[in-house]
Amino acid sequence: MKIINAGVEPLEEIDASAIMRKLERAGRVCYKSEGNIKEDSAEKFIKGIIKRGHESVIEHEAITLKIICDRGVTHELVRHRIASYSQESTRYCDYSSGKFAAELTFIKPCYWQEDDEKYKLWLEVMEQTEKNYLALRAMGAKPEEARSILPNSLKTEIVVTMNLREWRHFLRLRTATAAHPQMREVALMIRDILIEKLPAVFGDIGED
Repeated sequence: MKIINAGVEPLEEIDASAIMRKLERAGRVCYKSEGNIKEDSAEKFIKGIIKRGHESVIEHEAITLKIICDRGVTHELVRHRIASYSQESTRYCDYSSGKFAAELTFIKPCYWQEDDEKYKLWLEVMEQTEKNYLALRAMGAKPEEARSILPNSLKTEIVVTMNLREWRHFLRLRTATAAHPQMREVALMIRDILIEKLPAVFGDIGED
């Protein structure tokens, strides 16, 4: 059994310069101000249209991220409609096979420390779940049958593509203090990546 932390990584390199140039070219069509494009004009222009609420312009670009989290988080994540998702399948993945080292991987809850009695109880349940899953497979249960006992804490990988406007919407909702702690944990990782790569688009998304 493995216990790991949640994580986020871009599926491909984010070419910030190319993205900003494309967004500026698209947005300036609205005003027929293409003649104002300069080497360093994109950031100011994009900040301006976002400030004015003209966010449809940033729908012309999308970013794809691979998110490693528990399955409970993905149940909330996929409720965001304007997105594409590809997720690790518990129906087709056989965790009793060599590919997975015949073990289950769980995401460590971010709200309990390892010396907490609640964490210790959670850990016992995860250990028993792995034992029972492997027992079911040994008894001949198919992966799609054995998965019925798998918990929300099971680690999953999900590839998510959203346009930049939808990522802004996602971040406003999921970085709020009212969000589920594990959903917020992932959203804050995403926010940090997107602010670093595209500060003109995401820099106004609130800090902690």
